[in-house]
Amino acid sequence: MSSAQPVPLSALDLATVSAGGTSAQALAETTELARAADRLGYERFWVAEHHNIDTVASTSPAVLIAHLAAHTERIKLGSGGVMLPNHSPAVVAEQFAMLEALHPGRVDLGVGRAPGSDRISAAAVRGPAEDAAVPDPWQVDDFPSHLIDLMAYLGDVRTTEGPWSDFRATPKATSAPAVLLLGSSGYSAQLAGYLGLPFAFAHHFDGGGVLGALDLYRQRFQPSAVLDEPYVMVSVGLVTAADTETAQYHAAPSLLRRWGIRTGRFWPLFSPDEAMSHPEWQRAATMPTNAIVGDPGEAVAALEELADATGADELMIHTSTFGLAERIVSLELLADAWQQRTSARNGDDALPADEHAQRLGVREASPAAGTAAATP
Repeated sequence: MSSAQPVPLSALDLATVSAGGTSAQALAETTELARAADRLGYERFWVAEHHNIDTVASTSPAVLIAHLAAHTERIKLGSGGVMLPNHSPAVVAEQFAMLEALHPGRVDLGVGRAPGSDRISAAAVRGPAEDAAVPDPWQVDDFPSHLIDLMAYLGDVRTTEGPWSDFRATPKATSAPAVLLLGSSGYSAQLAGYLGLPFAFAHHFDGGGVLGALDLYRQRFQPSAVLDEPYVMVSVGLVTAADTETAQYHAAPSLLRRWGIRTGRFWPLFSPDEAMSHPEWQRAATMPTNAIVGDPGEAVAALEELADATGADELMIHTSTFGLAERIVSLELLADAWQQRTSARNGDDALPADEHAQRLGVREASPAAGTAAATP
């Protein structure tokens, strides 16, 4: 890494339902994975919002975050993310203001612009449109104004008037969740920069464009009450194991599923043996991907390269395997190897946890809005 300071690692999970599994099992496994990330010193643990997908049980981030916070001790819990076009900004503000009141300083509100589902599912989640002739049924064009309203409900007021002046997300807040903008395009990057928010790029989507989006974010960045300077998070798919062959074996189900999605076929998350015997396996195995798969040394080297290339302030790991045990082992091996590598390169210059928090900026309570903003 080019920086003298180590880049923190975080984790992202979708509560994936493996072939033959259930939603209850997937959510229990996510809980255990969050507990492992907490124990291993990961910075934060985020859960996604997806709807009507056979392999994803993470449909309601706020509900899942409440459960995870009650089963962990110090790790930050967040949404990766809440898909704002699906929801009323006021309702999201109420949910996350309550989470913050229950678990002060531990709640992240990652916000995304995409619906997280197809049009039929999005319509089911939102309910019938008031105006069937509305030109933008997904409300994408309204996203910036809805985001600004959401921020204002939580105490970060950017306009002179709005619905937030007559509505409080919670009566007497002493802190507020950190608001971060998620995206995989230049649009969200520029908006995050303009608003002076931390920006998390979904590199694990495998869609490319990370360097261009981050350049736009940094170019458009304006200091705010939240941040004095840009803060970049980059997510990446990663599976590591004791040796490269074992890592490739456990990564096979995710690789095959990704190939299926790319070609319009939504297969279950098969076991490694089923994935590698699938008729499409050879095509999946040769598919270009930015996912990192290898032994701990290879994983660390690839993460360092990604951190150097992007200038990331934080890396978020998404580990998708058929079984929970492999996911936990992957987090364990990576945490140990990352700590050894950063200690060797940085000596005693590692950034203390409290100073890392201060790096993101702190805002005091906003009595007028009835809330306060906390450090991400």
